[in-house]
Amino acid sequence: MIRMLYWFYELQLRRDIERRPLPHHVGIILDGNRRFAHERGYEDPGRVYKLGADKLDDVLSWCIELGIPTVTLWVLSIDNMRRSQDEVAAILAAVEQKIASLSDAPATHQRGIAIRAVGRLDLLPPETVRILREAGQRTAANDALTVIIAIAYGGREEIVDAVRSYIRAELGRGADVDKALEAMNPASLDRHLYTAGLPDPDLIIRTSGEFRLSGFLLWQSARSEFYFSDVNWPEFRKIDFLRAIRAYQGRQRRFGQ
Repeated sequence: MIRMLYWFYELQLRRDIERRPLPHHVGIILDGNRRFAHERGYEDPGRVYKLGADKLDDVLSWCIELGIPTVTLWVLSIDNMRRSQDEVAAILAAVEQKIASLSDAPATHQRGIAIRAVGRLDLLPPETVRILREAGQRTAANDALTVIIAIAYGGREEIVDAVRSYIRAELGRGADVDKALEAMNPASLDRHLYTAGLPDPDLIIRTSGEFRLSGFLLWQSARSEFYFSDVNWPEFRKIDFLRAIRAYQGRQRRFGQ
């Protein structure tokens, strides 16, 4: 009976959202793994982070089903890297396994999924960087869904890196520092962000009931809509995702006008 009710509710949600414009880019802060582990009594951090990584398969299927072309998943922040060595190792192992399997899977290429990693990758172990870069190379020609993996990522750090990149590029073209700073504007800085060439997120979802961005896509989220779900990431369901989309569609986006 519960499954039947769930199916009918999901069907109703789908009918509701298909009548309205969908977001082109959804960002998701994957929060609540440790809370979920504590509630379930899991002592091995690898177990819960593997569950969280496996949830990625569901999210990609939902985005493809709805025709959402870009999704950014924040899997590891720079602050997260200050956790215990065992926990960070468990997170990285789950990411490595999932990304490697995705890039090798025929279904990834059949469905047109491209994988792109952003963040301060130099802070990661060489093996993690190798897997992420190889996944990007193998899937670069796919164009139905771009999956951005934000790892060793911080929003403030991204802005600092973008300013540095911009100034270096201008100096490389022969401009002096004063002229480079005078010419700098939001559009010119956009071209030096980790997400250059991609649309800003229309909708940002955070799981686990926390009501903050914690530095996620600080520059890009200036005009984003936010949705905070009280469900922990490993338990995030399709109806939770559809609810977030429906809530986004119910907002009036005036962009300051």
